[in-house]
Amino acid sequence: MEETKLVIAGREYGSRLIVGTGKYSSYEVMKEAIELSGSEIVTVALRRIDLSDRSKGSLLDYLPPDRYTILPNTAGCYTTEEAVRTAYLAREIGFGSLIKLEVIGDQKTLFPDNAGLIEAAKVLVKDGFTVLPYTNDDPIVCKRLEEIGCAAVMPLAAPIGSGLGIRNPYNIRIILEQAKVPVIVDAGVGTASDAAIAMELGCDGVLMNTAIAQAKDPLKMAQAMRDAVSAGRLAYLAGRIQKKLYASASSPVDGMVE
Repeated sequence: MEETKLVIAGREYGSRLIVGTGKYSSYEVMKEAIELSGSEIVTVALRRIDLSDRSKGSLLDYLPPDRYTILPNTAGCYTTEEAVRTAYLAREIGFGSLIKLEVIGDQKTLFPDNAGLIEAAKVLVKDGFTVLPYTNDDPIVCKRLEEIGCAAVMPLAAPIGSGLGIRNPYNIRIILEQAKVPVIVDAGVGTASDAAIAMELGCDGVLMNTAIAQAKDPLKMAQAMRDAVSAGRLAYLAGRIQKKLYASASSPVDGMVE
């Protein structure tokens, strides 16, 4: 297989790592970590942006629009109506029609409300939004979201911020097998090996926030995640060897001429 770039709504990206902006100790650390990650798409919770008072600065001041694609998200929305309203607000204030859609169903687990998510996606796709939905690792829901017209599907690896890694690689493989849009693992990545596994499965990208922002050294972790996504993608393209029950000699003697 030949390498291709990540394509979302017709736009190409060299990096397959998407990062968030929350939980950093300062905007300065956030800015440097994002730079070191190599990410070209940065997701921002609209509710974290103070649009009324810019005198004290905003995280957007640290994210030059000529360098990054800003992906607003509807984090913190618990109903279809709330999520749709937040998406419209994002477009109204100049973020465009690209939206990471979240409709949360439970405050403790932060699992998606998939019924509400589907309804919100229908409304936004119909009105011209490029929708990237955060959902469970449910192949049926992912297929339905694709059929609605979402530009990608973003199944979770594990609960948001848990760092548990990919809990159900078999569901992810089914989603990948049936999807005709990019599959981007969203939520639950804890360390570089988790990101590499997602990419080795064949995912088109990985989105993360807490794994970098809350690491003991966010700058080093940002670099590790950058390299892990790249290595995992390369391994997927290379094609791993088949697993075997018994040993296979690295230097076989069968067929050698004496």
